[in-house]
Amino acid sequence: MPIRINLLAEAQALEEMRRRDPVKRFIWVGVFVVVLVLVWSSSLQLRALIAKGELNRVDGQLSALTNEYQEVLANQQKLADIENRLASLQRLATNRILHGSVLNALQHTYVPEVEVMRIRTEISHALNEGTKPKTNANKSVTPGKPASVTEHVLLTLEAKDNSAGDQVPKYKQAVAEYPYFREMLKDTNDVKLASLSPPQFPAQGGKPFVLFTVECRYPELTR
Repeated sequence: MPIRINLLAEAQALEEMRRRDPVKRFIWVGVFVVVLVLVWSSSLQLRALIAKGELNRVDGQLSALTNEYQEVLANQQKLADIENRLASLQRLATNRILHGSVLNALQHTYVPEVEVMRIRTEISHALNEGTKPKTNANKSVTPGKPASVTEHVLLTLEAKDNSAGDQVPKYKQAVAEYPYFREMLKDTNDVKLASLSPPQFPAQGGKPFVLFTVECRYPELTR
C-alpha cells in the first residue's frame, strides 16, 4: 500500500489557524459595530435636522399667532374703551336734569301769595383724570382707572312773597317735600333758603313783599 506524504500539511495547518483566529473575528465584529454606529448616528442627525426644521416652522407659526393675539387684545381694549364712552354718553343723556320735569313739579308746589319770578339752572362738569394700567416687578398688572366726569347741578328759584315773608318757609317746605324733588335731591337739606330781602313796598302802594331765593342742589354724579 502506497504511503502519501502531504508536504503542505504544516502550511495548511497554519492557514487554518489564521482562519480560526478570534482576533480576526473580533476585528470584523468591531468593523460591523462601527458601521452600525455610524448608520445610527447618521439617522439621529437626520432626525435632528428634521426636528429642527419642524421646530422653526412651529416657532414661526407661534410668532405669527402671538402677533395676531396681541392685535386682538389691542382691538378688544379699544372696543371696551369705545363701549365705555358710549355707555357714559348714554348715562349722561338719560340721567341729565330734565327741565320739563322740573317745571311740572313746580306747578304742584304752589303756595298762596308766592310768585316764582325766575328759574335758573347751573350745570358744571369737573374732569377726573384716568390712570393707565401698571405692571410691577412680579409681572402683576394693576388695572387702570378710566377718566370720568363729575356733574354738579344747582337749581335756583327766585321768588316773591306778597305776604311780607310769612309764606317763605312754607314754600321752601313745599319744594323739599314734593315727590320729584325728594327723589332727585335725596335729602331735604339740599333745599336751602339762599337769600331773603327785607320787606319792600310797591311803588304804587299796597302790601309789603319780600324777595327770596331757594337753591336746590342735586347730588354729584360721576360718569
